[in-house]
Amino acid sequence: MFRIGDKAVYPGHGVGIIEAIENKQISGKDQIFFILRIIENGMTIMIPRDSLESVRLREVIRKIDVSKVIHILKDRDVTLDNQTWNRRYREYMEKINTGSIYEIAEVLRDLHLLRAEKELSFGERKIMDTAKTLLVKELAIARDVKESDILREIKTIFGP
Repeated sequence: MFRIGDKAVYPGHGVGIIEAIENKQISGKDQIFFILRIIENGMTIMIPRDSLESVRLREVIRKIDVSKVIHILKDRDVTLDNQTWNRRYREYMEKINTGSIYEIAEVLRDLHLLRAEKELSFGERKIMDTAKTLLVKELAIARDVKESDILREIKTIFGP
């Protein structure tokens, strides 16, 4: 269970801080809400305690698990999807919206590898930026380093 001040990952939006836990009455029923402020853009999200599992709110990965993410990014033994760009886009968005940092790492890796073969669509470039932003934020927090350090490491893995 989360407490005020904890960092949590909200799928598709990234890392936020639990700023409050409030009791509210909705449709005559008392409910407890976690108030999450997303670090990246300051957006505030109210999440009912009963919905934490269904929205997939989770803790930031542990420092020890960062190496698994780096391994995914470095893996080149993958089969790239030769579907149309819009079908790939849909699949990548589904992976990002799971909130799994490992699936987000796969999206970033796959799009970098695909970019080496052909021009990415506007949507794919946007997804790649989203995946990178989500990954960099969480890895920086997990490792307790600056985001620029993580960006430099990603650049080393994929090149310029």
